[in-house]
Amino acid sequence: MVNPDLLETPVPLKNIQQYLKIAATHDQRDPVVSYWCRLYALQTGLKLSTKTSEETNFLLKLMDWLETTKKESRENEAITNEVAAQAHLENWALKLFLYADKNDRAANFNKNIVQSYFTAGLLYDVLTVFGELTEEATQNRKYAKWRATYIHTCLKNGETPVPGPAEDNAEDIDSDDDTSTGKSKEGEAALNLNRASDVPNTDSFDAMKSASNKESIGEWSSTVKDDYCPTTGTEGGVELSVEQMSKAQKCIKWAGSALNYDDIPTAVLNLRKAIHILTTGQELE
Repeated sequence: MVNPDLLETPVPLKNIQQYLKIAATHDQRDPVVSYWCRLYALQTGLKLSTKTSEETNFLLKLMDWLETTKKESRENEAITNEVAAQAHLENWALKLFLYADKNDRAANFNKNIVQSYFTAGLLYDVLTVFGELTEEATQNRKYAKWRATYIHTCLKNGETPVPGPAEDNAEDIDSDDDTSTGKSKEGEAALNLNRASDVPNTDSFDAMKSASNKESIGEWSSTVKDDYCPTTGTEGGVELSVEQMSKAQKCIKWAGSALNYDDIPTAVLNLRKAIHILTTGQELE
């Protein structure tokens, strides 16, 4: 995958730099991650843009790259299909999170832990293009960003971090950031914690391209998805919605990821959650 030929990120859009950097580091390693990170960066950029010609040209180049890449990746389901894409990104975000958490608990502190937590937190941001995060994903995002900031600061100051987990002391670091101005608590670590719950929906990407007409790039709104949800019956006669089936699939994937890192308790917990959903239609408390 070829990097988009982008100029320096305009100052009003600097909050998207971290997502573009993750995309660049994954171009050869994982094109799916690269694609969705850049799509999230575009959507966030559209939200932040002050409509200057510099910003417009920058975003249009990014848009052109996304359009070309999507056409060239017709055979890659994780780029063309949102369900597959969401599962792919969730799996990678969780792997990074579990790797960082395992080493964090073992007090193996280094830059790799910071980077893994940091990247996992940002990938959970990217996952918001598919809709609202689950409660577990939301907590993982918050915890990953907080631990990345905390460990980075300790290492920077020559201090020894306290091993995780330390949920009781975790701050809601989103409230410490001023994303409208691009200022963050840990600017040096690039931990600008953007939230983009109202950015355009990926289903309307082609509509955005047309609506911009190379001139009015910010004058576009997302379309509304159909609310129809087919159901599937369980052995006990409970009807499962697509959303419930998706949650069960995610739990199974998370269990598999946990096993990759020898985290048996997490694997067992997620398998129990999946079985409970599939048999009762309810999430395990």
